Amino acid sequence: MGTDKNTRRAGPARVRVGREVAGRGGKGVSVISGLPLAAADLEVLASRLKKLCGAGGAVRDGVIEIQGEHRDRLVAQLRQLGYDARRSGG
Repeated sequence: MGTDKNTRRAGPARVRVGREVAGRGGKGVSVISGLPLAAADLEVLASRLKKLCGAGGAVRDGVIEIQGEHRDRLVAQLRQLGYDARRSGG
């Protein structure tokens, strides 16, 4: 059988929590990508995570952005919710 590039790999989603500063005037944000959720569910999860961190944020293009450096806290919370979350970047 050949591989189809539209076929998703079986198994848990690879959720990554990284940090970005590009295009934000030097202000860093924690970025959560790889969540297998619909847009409405992403909004609900983003609200929960923003409250946890006491910070603002947004959902853009299927990625949750939380203002500030909260990677460790976010990874711990996502693992508690059952996602295979890992820190990415330095």
